[in-house]
Amino acid sequence: MGVRKRERAEAIKEANKSLAFGKLNNCPTSPRKMRLVADLVRGQKVGHALNILRFSQKEASRKLEKLVRSVLANWQAKNPDASMEDAGLFIKEIRVDGGMMLKRLRPAPQGRAHRIRKRSNHVTVVLGQTDNTQVNS
Repeated sequence: MGVRKRERAEAIKEANKSLAFGKLNNCPTSPRKMRLVADLVRGQKVGHALNILRFSQKEASRKLEKLVRSVLANWQAKNPDASMEDAGLFIKEIRVDGGMMLKRLRPAPQGRAHRIRKRSNHVTVVLGQTDNTQVNS
């Protein structure tokens, strides 16, 4: 590995120390339904996002709330001496991608069949800290 490449890799690694991420794979909800909930919390502070997800009526919000709590636990494992309130954590990035699709057949009139696609999704959540309150660990 060249010097420039190693220096760039070390800079990226140092920048990622303040980030925590989590991933939920093959969640059995369509990506469109999950994106509706993800758009509600994108860019919000973590405490406010958890409140939004807790009181949302959508089923996808329950799964997303569990994922955000998991990412928060990942951040606390990285920074055991820091508190969430002082760190200024917010949802930096939330991505919903299409996952595996189960294909089923439903009987239709006159001996035909219609294809049913049961969609799933992959959700990635990245927490970041506001720049003025970086935690040195």
